[in-house]
Amino acid sequence: MKAIRRFSVRPVLPESLRPLHRLARNLRWSWHPETRELFEAVDPERWRASGGDPVRLLSAVPVARLAELAADRGFLRRLGAAAEDLDDYLTGPRWYQGRTAAAPDRTTRSDDAARSDGAVPAGDGVRSDDAVPDRTDEGAGPEGSPALPAAIAYFSPEFGITAALPQYSGGLGILAGDHLKAASDLGVPLIGVGLLYRHGYFRQSLSREGWQQEQYPVLDPNELPLTLLHEHHPGAGMGRPARVTLTLPGGRPLHAQIWQAQVGRVPLLLLDSDVEGNGPGERDVTDRLYGGGSEHRLLQEMLLGIGGVRAVRAYCRLTGHTAPEVFHTNEGHAGFLGLERIRELMDTAGVDFDAAHETVRAGTVFTTHTPVPAGIDRFDRELVARHFGEDGELPGIGVERTLALGRETYPGGDPGVFNMAVMGLRLAQRANGVSTLHGQVSREMFAGLWPGFDADEVPISSVTNGVHAPTWRAPEVTRLGARQFGHLPAGELWELRRTLRKQLVAEVRQRLYASWRQRGAGTAELGWIDSVLDPDVLTIGFARRVPSYKRLTLMLRDRDRLTELLLHPERPVQIVVAGKAHPADDGGKRLVQELVRFADDARVRHRLVFLPDYGMGMAQKLYPGCDVWLNNPLRPLEACGTSGMKAALNGCLNLSVLDGWWDEWYEPDFGWAIPTADGSAVDEDRRDDLEASALYELLENRVAPQFYDRGPDGLPGHWIDMVRQTLTTLAPKVLAGRMVREYVERLYAPAARAHRALDPA
Repeated sequence: MKAIRRFSVRPVLPESLRPLHRLARNLRWSWHPETRELFEAVDPERWRASGGDPVRLLSAVPVARLAELAADRGFLRRLGAAAEDLDDYLTGPRWYQGRTAAAPDRTTRSDDAARSDGAVPAGDGVRSDDAVPDRTDEGAGPEGSPALPAAIAYFSPEFGITAALPQYSGGLGILAGDHLKAASDLGVPLIGVGLLYRHGYFRQSLSREGWQQEQYPVLDPNELPLTLLHEHHPGAGMGRPARVTLTLPGGRPLHAQIWQAQVGRVPLLLLDSDVEGNGPGERDVTDRLYGGGSEHRLLQEMLLGIGGVRAVRAYCRLTGHTAPEVFHTNEGHAGFLGLERIRELMDTAGVDFDAAHETVRAGTVFTTHTPVPAGIDRFDRELVARHFGEDGELPGIGVERTLALGRETYPGGDPGVFNMAVMGLRLAQRANGVSTLHGQVSREMFAGLWPGFDADEVPISSVTNGVHAPTWRAPEVTRLGARQFGHLPAGELWELRRTLRKQLVAEVRQRLYASWRQRGAGTAELGWIDSVLDPDVLTIGFARRVPSYKRLTLMLRDRDRLTELLLHPERPVQIVVAGKAHPADDGGKRLVQELVRFADDARVRHRLVFLPDYGMGMAQKLYPGCDVWLNNPLRPLEACGTSGMKAALNGCLNLSVLDGWWDEWYEPDFGWAIPTADGSAVDEDRRDDLEASALYELLENRVAPQFYDRGPDGLPGHWIDMVRQTLTTLAPKVLAGRMVREYVERLYAPAARAHRALDPA
């Protein structure tokens, strides 16, 4: 039963401590060590109990402790400095503001960038010969620059900003969170748009038999680092919460209120349908991330795309924020945003559908993240038809026009489905994959949308993903500074790696103990956990979602050989594994159970562990503490695979199939490439056997010997050289700042120019 009304009690801070509220409400604290250290100083014990969440911390600090802090001049000086530093961060010019006013040179545009300016994908009611030229000198951006958009709206179904705001399931959300953080650091005027899931994604635990179990937490937005957007009435102050409304079949309304998270300089708008005025079904639209059946997912995606555009308009109206010139959809889930913007132009500018479509395309960027058709949302055509037109949303756009945008008109396509990625490509003039190899795979996968074009000519470019270093780099690594790694004595670098490994061992033992207690074990059964892992043993990490193509259990292909590796008397390895299977994926759950049952074996349980409930908090310990990061997907099904990037930021070496980003940047100085048995002549079982054997060979003959090969000084010199090369040469390539700069220069700026050239306003 839902509560009729919720009440949240917030502490009243002494006047001198009021800046703590502002610091807690801006999620910059999640990647700013000094701010986190300030909150820890408020009450170290309660800081740990809160999971490092400033909002939870402040609600739990006793009044007496607050009075002490209000009288502590040393603390108040630190608080004042932190508040001033945040003000400088939010208001000072950054990279984006420092860009020159000169237009980019057309001759320097890469082939990938040129691909993004091509023809409209063919389809029913969509002309295949339309093209909007890249007008590099038309229009004007901020501060007179012709190159830069005044603002960009970035839509994603999930955002992984911090564990304190659990609105993510995996790599797509973490990437979106890193995109927002890097945009903030660079001063890019981004507005994030998503949904607020009242149950987030599930929390994972294990049964005694090792079967995945799911629990859905109940999240109260008033206890999260969020602020509700309100209407304002002249002379009357703050009014009711701002809302957007969609029309469902039969004229039923779907209302949503708008919560705002502040991610440094970037506002993140999260739509929430759990509001009065909605029926029970409508209130549950934003209940769970990736939950429910087909119609539930369709309603979520309509709210994200159509409602998201309306939320952006409301936010700009109420705050004075500049309206976005460019709209970027992170995967196809938000694709309906293009239809809403077409409706806007038809209503306000009086243009017809074709002219509005051309203008919307010009200012839209679409990023695809999946190299497999099964990873794309596809809805029954009749289901979509019921939700649009005279009896539903966007009545001014004919239902057939809407259906044509998502129709699979290419050879092998299903005319009875509505494909969200296909619609995304037809509504965006610029599209990209997330690594060079993934761009190639995407051009081949979607080539049917451009009949008459060779796959290499398909206008889908690539921007290789990156990761946000302040979020994912261990504090111990950050304190040394990237420039020092080239000169740091080998002994100090090795000691750094051992320190991080030792911290991971302690974290694993704590989490493993808690997991076994959840599984029903008594304390008397768990003494063996004190000897799990060894801080001086080669440590391998493997953590990710558990779809079949990521091959969680490839390492188990020859269990005897794996056991020999784990228990080798001179060169043992130890492996830490984590990952969640989708709640509806029993095949993935069986893979988890298979791994867990092997890890439960008393012979190897001190060398191989499975940690349930993989999330950001665990990952921030796991990446730095591992010596080797393992990735063994079926090539080329890994679009990018950013977990290995996060590991590399901390001096962890990669051991991976040449897929995603590793195919692009692999060098022997950074790790090892697992040979693959590509080719249609090799069946799946045989391929897994061959690639597992290659993995064992690498571990036995190259990885482990290099780790344990000690010189006269007792150090593994070659291993340390590889760590140094990873930190000094590879790490700068994998940064989210590099990624966002590429989006700005190669996609956002051209999109803004093209949009200005066509915008009837």
